[in-house]
Amino acid sequence: MPPTRVLIVDDEVLVRSGLGLIVGTAPDLEVVGGCSGGRAEQLARELAPRVVLLDVRMPDLDGISVLRRLRALPDPPAVAMLTTFDTDEHIGTALRAGAAGFLLKDTAPEQLVHAVRVLAAGGSVLSPTVARTVISGYVEGGGPDTAAAGLTGRLTGRELDVLALLGEGLSNAEIADRLFLGTGTVKDHISAILAKLGAANRVQAAVIAHRAGLVRDRQDGE
Repeated sequence: MPPTRVLIVDDEVLVRSGLGLIVGTAPDLEVVGGCSGGRAEQLARELAPRVVLLDVRMPDLDGISVLRRLRALPDPPAVAMLTTFDTDEHIGTALRAGAAGFLLKDTAPEQLVHAVRVLAAGGSVLSPTVARTVISGYVEGGGPDTAAAGLTGRLTGRELDVLALLGEGLSNAEIADRLFLGTGTVKDHISAILAKLGAANRVQAAVIAHRAGLVRDRQDGE
């Protein structure tokens, strides 16, 4: 199979170069270009990347605006937002705009490569050491959200178990291992969860899990 095409969008040349070197070491990944926000849509049209790593904060055109333009393309790439902050105020907006995940810029090289592969496969980046920190910071404070709790009320008991572990940042295989299920069964549960919650991806579902208090409740009960 041809390598997965990756576009890196960041206003800092050194950051683009560093990320490109890391991603480019994987034989199944190919960095096809790098640019700042203003050129992202044009390059995405020309180069047809499968995955875009997109900085949230850029001076010429901010990451949220770029994300919306990329998601409006006829064949939109999977987009993961890059941030230097583990509690970025743009997270909620990015989720609603269709971001498939969040990565801190100091993500370990092996985790970055793995994240790109997950995105290319149609998944969302939700690692315990990166996305979980971001999501936890985003929903921190106050008690459970009643609207989120209402959404999760549509789920079966097993689906609630899966959603709670998804909110902790576990992969399908890790959830399967924890609940003694097959990975195919977990995948089916997650598809049903997304449909019932009206969530576009795992990241949005994880936020709902945190807001509903599912993750906190499970952790407090351990």
